[in-house]
Amino acid sequence: MEIGCVVMAAGDARRFGENKLAMEVGGRTLVRRALEAVPGEAFRTVAVVTQYPEVEALAEGFGFLPVRNPHPDWGISHTIRLGLEALGEVDAALFLVSDQPLLRRETIAAEVAFFRCHPDKLVGLGHDGVRGNPCIFPRQYFPELLELREDHGGSSVIRRHEKDLLLFEAPACELEDIDTPCALHAMRERRDLV
Repeated sequence: MEIGCVVMAAGDARRFGENKLAMEVGGRTLVRRALEAVPGEAFRTVAVVTQYPEVEALAEGFGFLPVRNPHPDWGISHTIRLGLEALGEVDAALFLVSDQPLLRRETIAAEVAFFRCHPDKLVGLGHDGVRGNPCIFPRQYFPELLELREDHGGSSVIRRHEKDLLLFEAPACELEDIDTPCALHAMRERRDLV
């Protein structure tokens, strides 16, 4: 089974107020931490969708495929479309956000292995029954992903197919994302950073 990975690193982070991907946690930027969490060997292609030239260069350094998003203002749906198109003919796609600094590559690798045992199911990382990211979509959901518009993301598709969703349990800290400067400050104060 061929699985691709789309790293979504194109947003303007309007809620954050500036380019949060460049913010550091534990001495490493959020986007670097996201790329370090990708077990490249688990995927046929890793596409990093971004508007930032410095992120494109970083993606190339990891051996990933940089994909330029010239219209981040068109919303996350455009990033999803660009990423899926860049993956080509794959059987499934994992979508990774770039603001979960405690997410570990071992966890993503285990989630992918779990998905391989359930290849017709949607699989999301979760904790105590609450879904988070990343999520894996089998190919049969690609048409719905490609129909998304503006700032509607994969959650819209998942909500229509809740019965087909399986959660792969992960520590709560790995699901934490950084949406505000306050959340970034709190993350920087943690003692369990790696």
